[in-house]
Amino acid sequence: MVVGAFVLVTTKSGSEKAVVEALKKLPEIKEAKILYGEYDLIAKVQADDIQKLNSFLLDKVRAIKEIEKTSTLIVAG
Repeated sequence: MVVGAFVLVTTKSGSEKAVVEALKKLPEIKEAKILYGEYDLIAKVQADDIQKLNSFLLDKVRAIKEIEKTSTLIVAG
């Protein structure tokens, strides 16, 4: 079962453009946009299953040094 999610991202100040470009290079990221407000970016993610989503978030997304915080919203249905 394919799992979809939206990831809200807080970055270090001034690194929004670099982070959104880095995220867009990852095949699991279907879309990434800069936001105004509490979060700096939103990314639409697709993974083959929940375990792969977990690994992707921990090993690839959170490994980007300019990312300070993430909040993941898994799509229902």
